[in-house]
Amino acid sequence: MPIYLDVSAAVHHRAGLGRYAESLARALVATGPERYALFYNQERGVEPLAGLERTPTQTVRLGYKPWRMLVWLGQLTRVGFNRLLPDAVLFHATEHLLPPLRGVPAVLTVHDLIFRHLPTHHKPLNRCYLNLTMPLYCRRAAHIIAVSESTRRDLLAAYDLPSAKVSVVHEAADPRFRPQPPEALSAVRARHGLPERYLLFVGTIEPRKNLVRLLSAFETVHAAGLTDGLLVVGRRGWLCDEFFVRLEASPARRAVLLPGYLPDEDLPAIYAAAQALVFPSLYEGFGLPLLEALACGTPVACSNTSSLPEVAGEAALYFDPTNTEALIGAVRRLLTDRPLQEELRRRGLAQAARFSWQRAAVETTAIYNSILLRSDDRT
Repeated sequence: MPIYLDVSAAVHHRAGLGRYAESLARALVATGPERYALFYNQERGVEPLAGLERTPTQTVRLGYKPWRMLVWLGQLTRVGFNRLLPDAVLFHATEHLLPPLRGVPAVLTVHDLIFRHLPTHHKPLNRCYLNLTMPLYCRRAAHIIAVSESTRRDLLAAYDLPSAKVSVVHEAADPRFRPQPPEALSAVRARHGLPERYLLFVGTIEPRKNLVRLLSAFETVHAAGLTDGLLVVGRRGWLCDEFFVRLEASPARRAVLLPGYLPDEDLPAIYAAAQALVFPSLYEGFGLPLLEALACGTPVACSNTSSLPEVAGEAALYFDPTNTEALIGAVRRLLTDRPLQEELRRRGLAQAARFSWQRAAVETTAIYNSILLRSDDRT
C-alpha cells in the first residue's frame, strides 16, 4: 500500500518544480524505500530518475497538456483515476495538478500564485487553466503544503481555506551546493568560457524575472569597470521578446552570456566563481537560487518582495525590484564593499544550513502520517 509521489516535473526537467519533486522524492525514499512509489506522465524520450530505478513506478502515456486537461475533466466529472495508481494509500501532487482518486487522500504542494499576482506575465491559456483549476484542487486535497509562509498567506487569502489545512515545508539547496576549491572554479571558467569577474542570474527567462532592469544595472556597473560579464543561466521561457530586443541593443551585449541549460554538476562552481548572484524577480513562491548561492558562499543581492526575505533572511542585500536605480545602487555597493561581501558570505552559509531536504522529508512525513491516521479513524 504505497504512498505515490508525482515526479513528472522532475523527469521533464521543469526548472524549480522539477528540483522540488526530485529532491523531496529522493529524501523521502531514503527514509523508507518500501513505503513509496513514483508516478509521472510518460512522454517520448523521458527516462527514470537516476538512482530511483528500483522504486516502483507507474506512468501514463500522455504529454503534459493532454494529461493536464484529462486531470481537470476527471475532477469535474468525479471519475476516479485509481487504476493508474494500484493499491495507493495516499498521493502527493508535487506540482499544481491533482488527479481525481476515489477513497485515496491527496496532498497538494502549491509553489506560488503568480498567475493571480502577475496575470500579464502568464500565457492567457495557462492563466485561465490555473484560475479554473486551482480552487478546485485546493478544495479536493486532504492537505496542502506551501513552500513558504508567503505562499501560505497567499493561499489563505485567495481561497478562504481553513488555516489548519495549509502547512509550510520549506525547500532546500541540494547538498552538492557548497563552497568550491580554487581548481574547480578555474575548471568551470575554462569549460564555459567565463570571465574572471561576472555577475550571475539563475532562472527561466520570463518577464517575472525582471531581466530588463537587471540588464540596465549590469550596463552601469560594467561601464564603471566593476565587472566583466553577466551570466544568465536558464532556458528561454515565455513572453521574453522584450528582454531579447533590449539585449540586442545593449552596449554591453558581448559581455552578456546566455548558455541556456548547464549541467547540474557544474552549477556549484558557477555559483561559487561569481562575484554575486543578482536576483531581481518581481515575485517568487520560494526562490531556490538564493539558497544555492548562499550555500556556495556567494554574496546575494535580491528583491525585497514575496518569499525572498523569508528565504535569505539577513544574508542578502535587498532592493525594490521596480526601482532600477535602487537595483543599480545595490549591485554597485555589493561590488565595491569588500567587508560587506565577506559578511554576507558568512551569513549566507549559516542561513543556507537552516534548510535541508532531510528536514523537509521529516515534516512532509508527519503530514502524511496525520492524514493516514485520520483515514484509519474514519474506517
